[in-house]
Amino acid sequence: MNTYSHTHDAMHRHGNQHGHGNQHDHGNQHDHGNQHGHRNQHRHTTHGRTAFAAGAVALALALSACGADRPGEEDARAGAQKAGKFELEVVEESAVPLSSEGVSVRRDAELGSVVVDSKGSTVYVSRADESRPGRSSCTDACAKTWLPVPAREPAAAQGVAQELLGSITRADGVEQLTIAGKPLYTYAPGKKGDTAGQGIKDTWYAAAPDGTRAGTERPALGVLNSPGLGRVLQDGNGRTLYLFTKDTPWPMKTACDAKCLEKWTPSEPVTAADAKAAGLDPEVLFPFTTPGGGRQESFNCWPAYTFKGDKKPGDTNGQGVGGVWFAIKADIPRSDRGRTVPAAKG
Repeated sequence: MNTYSHTHDAMHRHGNQHGHGNQHDHGNQHDHGNQHGHRNQHRHTTHGRTAFAAGAVALALALSACGADRPGEEDARAGAQKAGKFELEVVEESAVPLSSEGVSVRRDAELGSVVVDSKGSTVYVSRADESRPGRSSCTDACAKTWLPVPAREPAAAQGVAQELLGSITRADGVEQLTIAGKPLYTYAPGKKGDTAGQGIKDTWYAAAPDGTRAGTERPALGVLNSPGLGRVLQDGNGRTLYLFTKDTPWPMKTACDAKCLEKWTPSEPVTAADAKAAGLDPEVLFPFTTPGGGRQESFNCWPAYTFKGDKKPGDTNGQGVGGVWFAIKADIPRSDRGRTVPAAKG
């Protein structure tokens, strides 16, 4: 289903080039603890056969180390574009909820998958709420135009991952429904089935099934605010990213064999800019070449995968599978080469 870039071998100077603006051109072997995080370029001018031999040893060691064969930013992006993006199988439901208080998903010709309430009205999220987790920024006159979706039991959902549903208590004591922590609203002037509120004041957007803004381009690396797992990473199609505790982070070694790969798909590399946009330090990125010759991203040296059992954005069905698969936390400390396992245990 995936192809990968194979151009990395020509990208390295003695196996060490990093997409963080850090490059090492070594003629001699250096300690592994000094491969990353440098802000100065180092050039050693030792000549002769001894230097050549030392460089060859450094190359052999580096190629087995986490992140040693990092491609340049443009090459990583080019490889991902050549391979094409994963196509997430979104379960599109008709706008018929499971109960009178439920929400469901319908397909909009322009915006794609959008959430609707039990009356078929489009449900919206507000950018203003993104900086106020657990609270609604829409009160008083605003709440007369943008009506809070009430959170009543049972909050049945169709086409929305049930575990993403939650609620907040508004200042007036009303319980408001949330998806992935995002408060939900309907647009009072709107009509059933329309998306008249889309893009108003560059603040209001129809809600996608995982609480993101429908009709906008997804970042290559996203963050899902899961009520049960906390902030976990997503790929550019909304698939949750997982790590496999049987993998070896340092030196990098994947334990996901052919049978394993029938259910788990290696995640494509992202750029330093993608990491920054998701709130991560680019130093935690370590793309590497798999035994099969593919390119795979890892976070803090832990290879990342998506789970084929996740069928719609926000699904976390891979969490805890076999006691060895876990969603990758978004709050990853600066790289320590795998000593910290960024697993969301929930």
